Amino acid sequence: MTREPRVVIIGAGIAGIATAVTLQRAGFGDFTILEKGSDVGGVWHWNRYPGLTCDVPSQLYQFSFAPKPDWSGLFAPGAEIQRYLRDVVDGCGLGDRLLLNTEVVSATFSGTDWRVTTSGGVELEADFVIAATGVLHHPFTPDIPGLDTFAGDVVHTARWHDDTVTDGRRIAVIGTGSTGVQVVSALQPGAARISHLVRSPQWVMWAPMGLRQPAAVGRLLRKRPALHRKLYAVFLWGSGILADIATRPSWRRRLVQTYARWSLRTQVRNPELRDRLTPDYQPLCKRQVVSSSYYRAIRADNAEVVTAPIDRVTPRGIALSDGREIDVDLLVLATGFHTHNYMRPMRIRGRDGISLDDAWAKGPRAYRMTAIPGFPNLFTVLGPNSPTGSISLQYSSELTARYITQWLRRFRDGEVDTVEVTEEATAKFNDDAGQALGPTVWNTGCNSWYLTDEGNVDLWPYDRKTMTAMLSRPDYRDFHVQKGGGL
Repeated sequence: MTREPRVVIIGAGIAGIATAVTLQRAGFGDFTILEKGSDVGGVWHWNRYPGLTCDVPSQLYQFSFAPKPDWSGLFAPGAEIQRYLRDVVDGCGLGDRLLLNTEVVSATFSGTDWRVTTSGGVELEADFVIAATGVLHHPFTPDIPGLDTFAGDVVHTARWHDDTVTDGRRIAVIGTGSTGVQVVSALQPGAARISHLVRSPQWVMWAPMGLRQPAAVGRLLRKRPALHRKLYAVFLWGSGILADIATRPSWRRRLVQTYARWSLRTQVRNPELRDRLTPDYQPLCKRQVVSSSYYRAIRADNAEVVTAPIDRVTPRGIALSDGREIDVDLLVLATGFHTHNYMRPMRIRGRDGISLDDAWAKGPRAYRMTAIPGFPNLFTVLGPNSPTGSISLQYSSELTARYITQWLRRFRDGEVDTVEVTEEATAKFNDDAGQALGPTVWNTGCNSWYLTDEGNVDLWPYDRKTMTAMLSRPDYRDFHVQKGGGL
């Protein structure tokens, strides 16, 4: 006798869509996707700022089960990626299982199942909860004195207003990651004046971000799906090389770092400007920024790099620590996200009433990215230690979702009622991961959003082959399995 597991998936970004389709293809039909936004796409729904472009090649940035041969360019703009994700949801018939504008406020384990409550007061019962909430969805606004006194417009890139006027305005951009670089590049041509406030400069490697993909290439790949699969495999192999570069010191890492330094040296000839744009840490330590236009934009007559610290915001602009004040009409915050909040601010309570906040009092931790001790039948996709800096997120999401379906099959077949990872297995994984992170490039002395509040690097320290092996099938010795009231 079989039983259909009731599953709630939280989030309809890349991780949530990959999970839903994987469950569907594995024969599981009783699942509901809860998404707090008004459309699917996660980070690609929330972010709509000018210049938004993926820094991963388009032919890799897709699901294996939903190939898209006809990308507009080598690096796709954000709006095109969001449309692709919406097309996947529609094409796979997920619409009737998707609840938009539905924010989860709490999830509580009753001892036998989960009770998930939304901000609208709706309560759902589930045998399993899969949190696919991602990492880039809680915008971070810096605590700058006087910010609330500014008389102009203030906009965070993750909450961009489509009616924001930028042309002819005096613009200040705070933030130097990929977002800051992209928005400065996009706004500079039309701005009366643009000031990029740089607390810590980034290495910006040149890449042909605007290179178009010929329509004939898309038509060819559509007619020859086997060729398209080979191309995808090539890009996937390339992501494996990136993982090797990031995780192990080697000639490959030195070569890429040399290229980053070359990009700065050859594109910024002015020694004084180049000095101010030169970081004091190794290339690749932070998430690498790629651009074909930033250095050109920041050299323009209407642009400037400001390295003096911000003292305060005034009604008319920004006062700097060196006594200078910049007159500003539009203040753009490209200041990123609270990247380690994961499921928060949801109130999650597991076995014996333990809260996620208590379980993660010393920082987020999980077993192989996907299971948390004290929280039976709760899994995460792209949870703690996810490979956001090295391995394809689509590949990682699909792999993790297939791993979870193996537990769902055991539940369906009556072999388990609840499954919970042990504290010992979780501690061992985190200890091993911490040791493996030692020689990675992310651990070479920079302050990046990869670091938790406790100073730990929250990334996957292994290569794709190791990740695939770890998540190919569950190691039952690492779990408490309960059936019919007993272990």
